[in-house]
Parts: sequence; C-alpha cells; structure tokens
Amino acid sequence: MKKSICMVITAGAIAAFSACGGDKKDSAEQAKDAQKIIQEGMQKEKSMVEGMMKAGENMEKKMTEQKEETKK
Repeated sequence: MKKSICMVITAGAIAAFSACGGDKKDSAEQAKDAQKIIQEGMQKEKSMVEGMMKAGENMEKKMTEQKEETKK
C-alpha cells in the first residue's frame, strides 16, 4: 500500500514537472508569435504613413499647379 502511494506521488510529480516545461515552451512560442504580429503591424503602419506622405505630396503638387494656372 505504501509503495503504491509513493508511486502515485512520483507519477504526479513527474507529470507536474513535464507540464511546467511545456508552459515555458508555449510561453516562448507565444512571445515569438506576438513579436511577429507586432512587426507585421509596424510594417503596415509604415506603409500607411508612406502612403499618406505621398498623398500629401500629390495634393501639394496639385495645389501648386492650380495656383500657377490661376496666375496665367
């Protein structure tokens, strides 16, 4: 009886330690995924800002052209 209790406790301890190791792997994997998502978001934001800058330059160019046309 005492041996079976020790075996159950040992099996439980082994299961607990293996579960803890899995959490570390999952945490590292989640951190890696989060970093990837953040980088993708930053790339999208960069593209959006570049697009807005280009649109602003185009608007400025059109305004300058309109001013020149009205002066003529």
